Amino acid sequence: AFCGRDFAGEQGSLPCAWPVTEDIVIPDHPPMAVEEVRYVGEAVACVVATDRYAAADALEEIEVDYEPLEAVVDMTEALAEGSPKVHEAGNRAFTWRFSQGDVEAAFRDAPVVVERSYVQQRLIPTAMEPRAVVATTDGGSFTLYSATQIPHVLRVMLAMTTGIPEHRLRVVAPDVGGGFGSKLQVTAEEVLALLLTRRLGRPVKWTESRSEGNLTVHHGRDQLQRIRLAAGRDGRLRAVQVELLADMGAYLMLVTPGVPLLGAFMYNGIYKMDAYDFTCTGVFTTKMPTDAYRGAGRPEATFAIERAMDELAHELGLDPVEVRRRNWITHEEFPYTTVCGLTYDSGNYEAATDRALELFGYDALRAEQARRRAERDPVQLGIGVSTFTEMCGIAPSRVLGSLSYGAGGWEHASVRVLPTGKVEVVTGTSPHGQGHETAWSQIAADALGVPFEDVSVLHGDTAVSHKGMDTYGSRSLVVGGVAVLSACEKVKDRARELAAHMLEAAAQDVEFADGSFRVRGTAQGRTIQEVALAAFAAHDLPDGVEPGLDAETTFDPDNFSFPHGTHLCAVEVDTETGRTVIRSYVAVDDVGSVVNPVIVEGQVHGGIAQGIGQALFEEAIHDAEGNLLTTTMADYLIPSAADLPEFVTDRTETPATSNPLGVKGVGEAGTIASTPAVVNAVVDALRPYGVRDVRMPCTPERVWRAVCAGVPDASGASDAPEGVPGASEGVPDASEGAPGAPEGVSDAPEGVPGAAEGAPGASAGFEGGVR
Repeated sequence: AFCGRDFAGEQGSLPCAWPVTEDIVIPDHPPMAVEEVRYVGEAVACVVATDRYAAADALEEIEVDYEPLEAVVDMTEALAEGSPKVHEAGNRAFTWRFSQGDVEAAFRDAPVVVERSYVQQRLIPTAMEPRAVVATTDGGSFTLYSATQIPHVLRVMLAMTTGIPEHRLRVVAPDVGGGFGSKLQVTAEEVLALLLTRRLGRPVKWTESRSEGNLTVHHGRDQLQRIRLAAGRDGRLRAVQVELLADMGAYLMLVTPGVPLLGAFMYNGIYKMDAYDFTCTGVFTTKMPTDAYRGAGRPEATFAIERAMDELAHELGLDPVEVRRRNWITHEEFPYTTVCGLTYDSGNYEAATDRALELFGYDALRAEQARRRAERDPVQLGIGVSTFTEMCGIAPSRVLGSLSYGAGGWEHASVRVLPTGKVEVVTGTSPHGQGHETAWSQIAADALGVPFEDVSVLHGDTAVSHKGMDTYGSRSLVVGGVAVLSACEKVKDRARELAAHMLEAAAQDVEFADGSFRVRGTAQGRTIQEVALAAFAAHDLPDGVEPGLDAETTFDPDNFSFPHGTHLCAVEVDTETGRTVIRSYVAVDDVGSVVNPVIVEGQVHGGIAQGIGQALFEEAIHDAEGNLLTTTMADYLIPSAADLPEFVTDRTETPATSNPLGVKGVGEAGTIASTPAVVNAVVDALRPYGVRDVRMPCTPERVWRAVCAGVPDASGASDAPEGVPGASEGVPDASEGAPGAPEGVSDAPEGVPGAAEGAPGASAGFEGGVR
């Protein structure tokens, strides 16, 4: 058995690679606590045994003497004067601001100002397979097998943390059952496994249970958002202002502080405006740290702007689709530089939206909605709209550097045609369920003119793939896949030179098609397999040409990629019970050129399911002492197939101009678009009851309370079915946590920056995520 003191001199500090401001507070983060524990789930001791049962029994015998300290679970209270300190430096980790244009003038002169506050609840990533680690040692070298998304990054960071020389450390990511960002991390267990095997000279294995995972895998989201829109009476946006409180948890992990800032450039969405202002304050609390979770900052941004656009439409009496049409960048305007300074290279929001409306039957559903309101149906129909874009393919390196990110955005690939004509592709990306082996084989087979089954893809082992930046941020295809294509082109250039020599022709006269090099205008030719064998034999190579047929590339893109789409959701909400059922869901995405339609479809389906999970089901809940209450699958609800509709999906296609494949990312698109589509639909169903927001997840209880607390709008009072309780006395806790509170009740969680008293519209009674 060991405690933190046993490793105090060698365990170092778990790294934070994204110091977003010069004055950011980055506390030391020991893998095992030494003197002070700051959140439930932090390691204080470990046991090593010859089997898991002995280890579990010994664990029960450990006694820890605790001197209780006050918990800090509410972000707004954490920033208040006199609050208990999570760290000696205080509870404010950083404040980061980004501003463009004259925001003050835009709001001062705007005829219409819409202001809302939203809660991004804390989520638990819940990958299909929990984490596992095996560490071994041999002759002063170490191998770590880990369920990780980032073997290359992990190797560098472990070398820096433990002092093991990088060239003596190998990291292997075998088949990994999902990650969603939760395995984009340097974890305490990975460090401790290495330290233990170094000390004991024996292999060390650790596998987490699901409840351990809920406690010790970093969490996602957990933000308080205040968004203001300035617009004209015609609905055209003039400015957007965002103030954000982001819960960092007790420490800053690998990219914790940068996650909310990834959304900083996306709150403008697909819309045109003259001014923009964004401020984010990172706050320490006594909870598990947050970090990257599918979408990482962009789902939060899209949720806020898309919810606010619906509120603007309601304020002006416009259809939600129409208010978007009046503001989005038209297809003729691409490339378009946004108010945030990003250049969207291509897109067609009109085409994607028109196709989605057609598949959805939008007009017929609106007509049905009107009939059901007139009939005072207790089960109301709601229609939700979400149009989105995202910056993905995390790159280029110089931009990441300007944001103080600790690494680049490049990716590496090598391609070799073996003497027998088979092809090996070595990639720096590290798939954990995305189908890279299939897609990369397609790219190489098409480029080299060889059969698909003749290509193998090697990845996830730093001894095999020596160079890479791994997989996250929908970057694999748009960076890693393009690197594979580039390496294939280099292989063909080398092969052309050798084929020309074999054919006794000039290289410029040799063409390549269908896997063969031919002299232009003749039947003379050599297959690429024949050239590979000649390159291996090296009996007759041109001067200066080396044996073998292989090449490598490190690709660093010039820009992000910007997929986009329109998602539409229809829900039926039972106003008597609060139960919400998704009746239909349509997603039309534009991810540029498509390499494998089945993979794209799978990514979209999985992403939508995850976004629906946030909208309707999932929430990590802590009590007032900071204990996580949702530690099992019985407490933390994720949607099953039975909870979801059959998605209708389609694509439009505007190729990216930032890479030769024309591809855009797809891994996070469904998650980014779906959450606001669903919540907009729920709120739309409840508009006649005066409901302007339902805090996520929109559980039956929260929906029912919102209906009970609502006061019908003057415009919709006659649509409210008779007998549905309004803000009547005797409704238990009607205002507690009830979004859509009566006019004059603040919609902002108490203490959200700039939240004015009496601001109408969102939930009252929220206390920092404590329920």
